[in-house]
Amino acid sequence: MHVKSIPKSAVLTIAMRWSDRLIGLVSTIVLARLLVPVDFGIIVMASVVVGLIDVFINLGVSVALIHNNKADHDDFNTAWTIRLIQCCLAGIVIYFSAPIAADYYNNLLVIDVLHVMALGVVIAGFENIGIVSFQKNMEFGKDFKFLFLRRFSGFVATMIAAFLLQSYWAMIIGALVGRIVGILLSYQMHPHRPQISFKNFSGIWSISKWVLLGNIGNYLDSETDKMLIGNRADAGMLGIYSVAKDISAMPTTEVLAPLGRVLFPAFVNKRDQPEIFVRGISLAVGVQTLFAIPACIGLALVADDAISVLLGSNWLQAAPLIQVMALTNLLIALAHTGGYALLAIGKVELLAVITWLKAILFLGIAVLLFPTSDLVEIAEIRMLVVAAGTAVLMGTVVTQIKVLGISDYFLPMFRPLLASGLMAFLLIQLHAELISLSPIIRLIIEVMAGCLIYVTGILLLWIIQSCPKGAEAYLWEIISEKFRKSVL
Repeated sequence: MHVKSIPKSAVLTIAMRWSDRLIGLVSTIVLARLLVPVDFGIIVMASVVVGLIDVFINLGVSVALIHNNKADHDDFNTAWTIRLIQCCLAGIVIYFSAPIAADYYNNLLVIDVLHVMALGVVIAGFENIGIVSFQKNMEFGKDFKFLFLRRFSGFVATMIAAFLLQSYWAMIIGALVGRIVGILLSYQMHPHRPQISFKNFSGIWSISKWVLLGNIGNYLDSETDKMLIGNRADAGMLGIYSVAKDISAMPTTEVLAPLGRVLFPAFVNKRDQPEIFVRGISLAVGVQTLFAIPACIGLALVADDAISVLLGSNWLQAAPLIQVMALTNLLIALAHTGGYALLAIGKVELLAVITWLKAILFLGIAVLLFPTSDLVEIAEIRMLVVAAGTAVLMGTVVTQIKVLGISDYFLPMFRPLLASGLMAFLLIQLHAELISLSPIIRLIIEVMAGCLIYVTGILLLWIIQSCPKGAEAYLWEIISEKFRKSVL
């Protein structure tokens, strides 16, 4: 399926992503009931090590392929060869670094977990590089099918293993099964058959070197908090922090992740057509903020009841963390589209610099100024650093993309922010009236009331402003068209 409209593609992939995310949500709830925070913490400890090693070797060949409008068979083969070598090297380093990681975390259980994870990283290197063309050519139906089937297979394996073993090994088994199924699917769904080649290495490296630098910065920016907690606290506390971080990211990742898969190839295709490029950025910002902002604020408001109902009493310490982290993800959402726009016009080095500055700032504050900070304090430090990074990134977008006016970038955020503020104010008043009810009843009422208040607020603001073009107008056209077709 070829989708040419950026906002339509975004809505489509967001809808598909939510069906995939339902699997992840069910998995988290079931595992939280079957396992304990320590189990999650052990997996997080190992995952942080795997990610750290992988990011220092990962050249981001997929980005290079998408960025190159003329990528041919040799480009894909070279990219596959680079990625295979990267995965093999990463697997070897992960395997032999396991004892060092165990010493850092003071937990010997991490060693065996890392040995198995190293095998999974090597296996992943054999995946067919041809599937990158699904995203490159905006074939989002195929892209979704591949990602969904790979994820679903891992989910089924994880659930079976969890019920049988009731151990953290269930998550490791599920991840391995998902990787293996992903390889089989990649060759079944795409005709490309990769071969060893270094023919176009220089072309890929010209983009990848900055992607590599940016990826390292991104990883340090997003995962250093877990590294610090893994060293300062036990596996149980790290498990609570990690689950809180995953849950708080759901409202944004389920909008931003699919949106990102649309934006990068779409912006690359339209970067030489200024009017369409700017219109695409503005609409993307509108779609992104329309969903992400109220979801983040809403989650922060119902965190206590959500944790109690979904995860149980073992996870109540995650609630205050989710409240802080949800606001952090709101800040990330505001700058998301701008980052992809800069990437599309080749400003990879600027993005890398901003990311590295954020990572260094966080380390400086958390390690030098607050060396004994607890979980909530670390989350608050990260929120402040993200706020600073978001402000810098937004300023960079409006100065580097000359054709983009300040109003084109910031006005689409206005109505979602205002309507979300109204929703938050009224929900706080409502919560005081519902305090005597059970958590599940209170959660249901507040979620329904929040949706109603936000949708009503958005529509009223849109109508008051004479129904201007933007995300609301586009979604209204889609809904009206679907309604007319259903009536006819």
